[in-house]
Amino acid sequence: MYQYKNVIMDTFHWRKWFLLLLFALYRRLDAVDGLKCYCNSPTCPNETCETDGYCFASTSIEAGVQKFTYHCIDLRSLIPIEHPFSCSTTRTRNDSVVIECCKSHDMCNRELRLELQPKPQESSPTPTVWQVLPWVMGLMVLGVCAAISLWWAKRSRSLMKGGRGSRPLFAAEDSLGEPRHPIMGTATIRDMIELTTSGSGSGLPLLVQRSIARQIQLIDIIGKGRFGEVWRGRWRGENVAVKIFSSREECSWFREAEIYQTVMLRHENILGFIAADNKDNGTWTQLWLITDYHENGSLFDYLTARTIDSNTLVKMALSIATGLAHLHMDIVGTKGKPAIAHRDLKSKNILVKSNLTCVIGDLGLAVRHNVASDSVDVPSTNRVGTKRYMAPEVLDETMDTRQFDPYKRSDVYSFGLVLWEIARRCGAMPDEYQPPYYECVPPDPALEDMRRVVCVEKRRPNVPNRWHSDPVLSAISKVMKECWYQNPAARLTALRIKKTLANIGTGDHIKL
Repeated sequence: MYQYKNVIMDTFHWRKWFLLLLFALYRRLDAVDGLKCYCNSPTCPNETCETDGYCFASTSIEAGVQKFTYHCIDLRSLIPIEHPFSCSTTRTRNDSVVIECCKSHDMCNRELRLELQPKPQESSPTPTVWQVLPWVMGLMVLGVCAAISLWWAKRSRSLMKGGRGSRPLFAAEDSLGEPRHPIMGTATIRDMIELTTSGSGSGLPLLVQRSIARQIQLIDIIGKGRFGEVWRGRWRGENVAVKIFSSREECSWFREAEIYQTVMLRHENILGFIAADNKDNGTWTQLWLITDYHENGSLFDYLTARTIDSNTLVKMALSIATGLAHLHMDIVGTKGKPAIAHRDLKSKNILVKSNLTCVIGDLGLAVRHNVASDSVDVPSTNRVGTKRYMAPEVLDETMDTRQFDPYKRSDVYSFGLVLWEIARRCGAMPDEYQPPYYECVPPDPALEDMRRVVCVEKRRPNVPNRWHSDPVLSAISKVMKECWYQNPAARLTALRIKKTLANIGTGDHIKL
């Protein structure tokens, strides 16, 4: 048994050595029969490689320079073997790469110096004018669109570009932890309004309004009224006016914000609306309405402290009439503006700009005309207009509140009284400021007082004699008298007043 085991082991060792010998012979034969090729790769020793397949040569263009490549391709890489892909020059690359393989003899690829052959350009028939014209027009349109896009991109960047110490444009939150709208960046309020509304839209996006309101710092109080207080605030170095309503006046706050955001309302003679927001100060809720700030204050404040010349008189009167005409006018369109009547026009609700033109503010009592149903959108608030400026038909309650035109005529009456206030402070010897009917009623007149004077006695503010000798004041007095007729239908329209005052400004009213 032991001897049988030794025989088996000897036979195993003999077979093992026989197989190793055959493998060595095969490797030797394979090495002898291998094809030697020229190789310019750094991995090839002595610029030579050996393969059982083909020698490879190619010429290509790299970075504008012609490059020659030589190496070996093994048999296993030749797919399909009768026409290998690796040795083919396809149509899509025959103008940038040329490839050739060979196996005729050792180093056969060294003799291959392949040159690129660019594709011959196909001749095409000469295009006619009608074939070329659409392409030329298309290129012109694309050029114009590209120029407009470039201009808009530059304008947007300049509007929102950060100044010194600016914060990232797309920061998620501001310094107070409030969400910041991407459009804000460090742009001014005027920039944002122009960028988002083209100057005539319905206000800033609500998120931007909320972000602005949360970043305003109140500086000092500049006025008080029955609704609440008006403060001067600061937002990123800009002054803004903040009208703070008490929580009891929520309807008035909501209504005024709603009116200010009417489409197409924005106008140079209407107080610029910026934002509306409600703020909880821990004890009660404050309702904020943020508008442009005008350092001259109201027309009442300005006339109380200063006198004016004839040019300023016409400028102020014309700007108020222009703003009122814009309010009263309806703009027809898909996103048109409805006609709006103010209902509380007076010198305290008109602000004086730095150039001494005026803007109309305080639209909390305004009504809108619904053209589709020919109805009047009246606010639900219990507030009424200022008694001193109420038209006769409002005082005696004969006005048809279901129609819109009577509201406009009531505004015209109030405008006539404002015109009288301005004119008193004009001229070489101006009168001291007084409100309309100051000589007829007490400082805070009751409804009965005004009804007696305006409706029963049919009195109107006194026109001084000195006005008749001044051509401007004389023309202005004629306009104001046509504004406060007892019969509403006889009064001028806001647009007619605007045109008449414009003629006064150019001197066309003077008859030669």
